[in-house]
Amino acid sequence: MEGKSEMIATWLKKHRLIYTGATRHPFILNIRDGSIDLSSFRRWLAQDYIFVRASVPFVASILLKAWKESDDSSDMDLILSGMAALNDEIAWFKSEASKWGVALHSVVPHKANLDYCRFLESVMSPDIEYAVAITAFWAIEAVYQESFAHCLEDGSRTPEELKETCQRWGNTGFGQFCRSLRNIANRHLEKASDDVLSKAEVILIRVLEHEVEFWNMCSGEI
Repeated sequence: MEGKSEMIATWLKKHRLIYTGATRHPFILNIRDGSIDLSSFRRWLAQDYIFVRASVPFVASILLKAWKESDDSSDMDLILSGMAALNDEIAWFKSEASKWGVALHSVVPHKANLDYCRFLESVMSPDIEYAVAITAFWAIEAVYQESFAHCLEDGSRTPEELKETCQRWGNTGFGQFCRSLRNIANRHLEKASDDVLSKAEVILIRVLEHEVEFWNMCSGEI
């Protein structure tokens, strides 16, 4: 058993199956091997735009929790950089949607998306501790980073028109951001009570479950 300082590593070993399901989903593997149905990609583009917009108040709530609960001011700096990136991300989605002929104003959120957005809202509650919320934030970002980085590795046959998307989340800079989030989460989990640790582990599992459902939706499986 890992020490408390490596709680995330411990949980990833324990929940390896669902973590692999989220980061090596058939939707991602189909991008990587070049067999992706582009209608699935358009569905992802439309639905993820809605999710990213819902992420803005979520990340803002974590910034507020950091201000109240963190013992390190650099936490706020990192989370603030994540908020700034969301602004760029929303602009990118609008640009990509125009390129792919996706009318964002008429997109109806799928149930899997609505469920995930409601989950984000639940984590925004003042009753949710910073250690729990930052774990959720790390998990959400890490799934995308690991998934899209996989599509850029040697041997991948990712279509040229999707490489920019994969680079957006699979680049080394975003990887470093995710590692920094993980370090913050581990630091606070190390000092957390058993009750908070239990809540954080459950939140991590729920993020991974929602990610799998989101990919399923994009693949047209639900």
